[in-house]
Amino acid sequence: MFCYFLWDTKVLFRLNAFQNTMEADIIALLGSPYSQGNTDRLLERAIAGATDAGAKVEKVVVPDLDFEPCMEILNCVHAPACMMIDDLTPFYDRFQEIDGLIVATPVMTMGVPGKLKSFMDRFQVYYNAKYLRNDPLVTAEQRQWRRALLLSIGGAKIPHDFDGVRYTMGAFCDITDFDIFGEVIQDDMDTLRDVANKPELMQEAYDKAKMMVNEIISLKK
Repeated sequence: MFCYFLWDTKVLFRLNAFQNTMEADIIALLGSPYSQGNTDRLLERAIAGATDAGAKVEKVVVPDLDFEPCMEILNCVHAPACMMIDDLTPFYDRFQEIDGLIVATPVMTMGVPGKLKSFMDRFQVYYNAKYLRNDPLVTAEQRQWRRALLLSIGGAKIPHDFDGVRYTMGAFCDITDFDIFGEVIQDDMDTLRDVANKPELMQEAYDKAKMMVNEIISLKK
């Protein structure tokens, strides 16, 4: 009986370790300063989809973080570290660990809101490691499965309303080594007012996040 208990414990330990490697670790960034608003509610549906697919999701409300924009101290040109120590500092390590990223942002002045843009700009640490020193902070193995999903809401109904958001997201994902899995976007929110009036949009956010996590887990095997 005692021997059986030891064997069973070892099996459970190995099984848990295996399950952890199959889990997807996701960060979900909310760029909107309006908590409980349309962008936030769309993000919550995406988080639900990712969680249901087996992901561990950490939601980060970027406007609530206390940090300053990049000051171009340029320490990260020579070393994989930023000399500015603040609420953003832990994310340099976290972004090396995670498997996926969800970014939810409204369109403001044809781009992403200032606090989210400053968050992304501070990742010059990753840019310089990858492109100046040829020593990327993300491994080649990780790059095979790292994926990102963009959620964005625009108030206006005009051509090219999401171009700035897409360019910024593309640059950030290139620097931090995520392939963009897809996007969920909705314009004309000044007319629609409430994202609940678009249940198909909420379902799309859920479905795409779930599909992204399924792909990540499949590629990690």
